[in-house]
Amino acid sequence: MSAVVTLIAAASAVLDEQAVQAARASLTALGADTAKPDWLAPDRACDITEEGLVPEQAEAAVRRALDGLAVDVIAQKPGNRKKRLLVADMESTIIEQEMLDELGDYVGLKDHIAAITARAMNGEIDFKGAVRERVALLKGLNESVVDEVWQRATLMPGAKTLVSTMRANGATCVLVSGGFRCFTERVRQWVGFDDDRGNVLEVVNGVMTGAVVEPILDKDSKLEALLAYAGERHVPTVETMAVGDGANDLPMLLAAGLGVAFHAKPTVAAQARARVDHGDLTALLFAQGYRIGEFVEG
Repeated sequence: MSAVVTLIAAASAVLDEQAVQAARASLTALGADTAKPDWLAPDRACDITEEGLVPEQAEAAVRRALDGLAVDVIAQKPGNRKKRLLVADMESTIIEQEMLDELGDYVGLKDHIAAITARAMNGEIDFKGAVRERVALLKGLNESVVDEVWQRATLMPGAKTLVSTMRANGATCVLVSGGFRCFTERVRQWVGFDDDRGNVLEVVNGVMTGAVVEPILDKDSKLEALLAYAGERHVPTVETMAVGDGANDLPMLLAAGLGVAFHAKPTVAAQARARVDHGDLTALLFAQGYRIGEFVEG
């Protein structure tokens, strides 16, 4: 039994020796032997390799020891850390917005649509039904509104660095979203993903009909995409990574070699095997063992 426990401080915080020693002490108290900390970035991230505990035990112990600090903890088996395939959710993961909510602003229903989005992302209501319900409220909007809404999109900190670094090291990076192709295609080009998948808004004569082109891409579709991309590229599941924040991401997070719930909804964070609550998307690079000097800026 062994694990690598990665400690990653939020951008606004500092990972100091006191915190690292507290983490080591928590592992030692449970009978584990710990190696000297391996710093991946000064004051930001380090690995602690331990023998004697399974990853789940090690992570729980360290989280208790560092409770209250803006430090993420990810524990995993030592092998196959650098992943060859990344499958990422788009909204509230790679970009900071939920674009359907932003479209709702143009019909004066942003808050109403956002409330439905929040419930769907927390797994409280059916995802497909929520998509149909929200899109129906957009009936009559001119297709040109998409260009206006796109101007509101902002990247999640670390998004370009994550994708650029993984691709520079031979990984395939794909965007798979329950959102819409009119946005996923633009984010793919902006960030540098290899491919993208998403839903399609039905438009007739330049006007939104209030319908979605079936079939709707949902949680099962995301899982299928992860497995399909891995199969096409002959990538073992253990060498895959998935990241997302909503309930429709959970199946692919649980299936991936490393599935990361990123600033996720409570039900998702509680079930995912790894989570990032404080850091930006570069935390996914530290989790793979990349050092700060290996980062490739987008």
